[in-house]
Amino acid sequence: MTEQREAALPAPRPVEIALLSSVFVVAACGLLYELAAGTLASYVLGDSVLQFSTIIGTYLFAMGVGSYLSRFFERQLPAHFLRIELMVALVGGLLPAALFLANAYVPGAFRFLLYGMVMLVGTFVGLEIPLVMRILKRNVALKDLVSQVLTYDYLGALAVSLAFPLVLVPQLGLIRTGLLFGLMNAGVALWALWMFRHELPHLRAHTVAGLLTFAALSAAFAGADRISSFAEDKFYQDRIVFAESSPYQRIVVTNGRAGHRLFLNGNLQFAERDEYRYHEALVHPAMAAHGAPKKVAVLGGGDGMAVREILKYPSVEQVTLVELDPNMTRLFNEHPTLASLNGHALASPKVKVINTDAFKWLQESQESFDVIVVDFPDPTNFAIGKLYTNSFYALLDQRLAASGYAVIQTTSPLVARKSFWTVANTIASTGLTATPYHAHVPSFGEWGYIIASHRPWRPVNALPAGLRFLTTETLPLLFDFPLDMARVPTEVNRLSNQILVTTYEQEWGKAPAH
Repeated sequence: MTEQREAALPAPRPVEIALLSSVFVVAACGLLYELAAGTLASYVLGDSVLQFSTIIGTYLFAMGVGSYLSRFFERQLPAHFLRIELMVALVGGLLPAALFLANAYVPGAFRFLLYGMVMLVGTFVGLEIPLVMRILKRNVALKDLVSQVLTYDYLGALAVSLAFPLVLVPQLGLIRTGLLFGLMNAGVALWALWMFRHELPHLRAHTVAGLLTFAALSAAFAGADRISSFAEDKFYQDRIVFAESSPYQRIVVTNGRAGHRLFLNGNLQFAERDEYRYHEALVHPAMAAHGAPKKVAVLGGGDGMAVREILKYPSVEQVTLVELDPNMTRLFNEHPTLASLNGHALASPKVKVINTDAFKWLQESQESFDVIVVDFPDPTNFAIGKLYTNSFYALLDQRLAASGYAVIQTTSPLVARKSFWTVANTIASTGLTATPYHAHVPSFGEWGYIIASHRPWRPVNALPAGLRFLTTETLPLLFDFPLDMARVPTEVNRLSNQILVTTYEQEWGKAPAH
């Protein structure tokens, strides 16, 4: 009897097809807002694994709440669906912009606003799908209804999960991407307005609300660059001369009293007025100790500053720069002002740029190098933390010539004392000799480095001409550690535990990271 009743149901009409298409859009938009929230949380709060985990958990919980609340919507389902779409469009579409502004102007409210907006969006999205299914139930057999709705739901999620990192963020940025998908939600609401116009009470009020929502999001989309500048100018304080989102990070260059400054995901990487201190200390103790290095590799350091210092050695024949983000190497090679900061080092015929993951490159490369300079950002998340593990340093050992030296930038031994010595112990656990030292860089404070080698580091007799910070007389002082930076016992940082990321977050807290 049931089968006969289902067989007697009419064939799908355009309204059913359109509703199923709206499920695709709804699922895509919902996942997009979730990804945007997780990305922004990792930018601002660090530890991407923790942030994405808590955002996803909160979002799924909120969807469950929304699904439960849908049982109380009994009449006028198309009207409820339309209103919910408009609310999702506004809250979800404005989520990235609101969080950027909150971080710049009311940083203490960022976390509260983040989870509040995720709860709202998740609840609304949890309401949407049950309402669509109940509207479709009028004309679609139950056995087909669930499979069709879930199919479109999963396809929408798949499309956005691929497009978000590969196309949307690199091309549009987070703010404009959020607004675009808010407009898509608003478009679904306007479609519902037209499709169910004969069933809707207060048609004129619904029409005005839909058009105002669409107009507001369109205006915000058109002014997205101004919104970004408004938020980032306040956050970074200095005038922004370049801002770009790549698939890997948010790149911002400012210009102010300290000259040009580079920020990656909001973390300061260098300041023009004192970067020479950082990069001279990073490069020259290892390069000068070798004597006559010919083949040098730089891992990270896409700004080209370390390459600039390496090219001061006439013996150097080849420099291989391994930088994950091609946007970084392009920027510091082609932007006239920024290229001048590294002395146009990336345009040197001696320099070969490889844009790939350094871990993967070490695994696949068969080359041997006299000096390897490791200039990664600090281990603020597990993706970067893997580059500070004993597995990574074991691979580094294989690429290092028998008489060679590797040097690793290693956060502050004063602020993050345990983190610094964790790296030293991790390097030593692979059989390499770890020789720690430090230098004062005003923009960062006391900063640490570690030389890794098969032979002990030896004091240098000569340095290249033209240095502004180091001399042969003052260089040995960098290897002396006062009591408040002296070695402390630590564990080894392994891929299986990544204790360094947790330790680093505990020690730095919300202090600006390198």
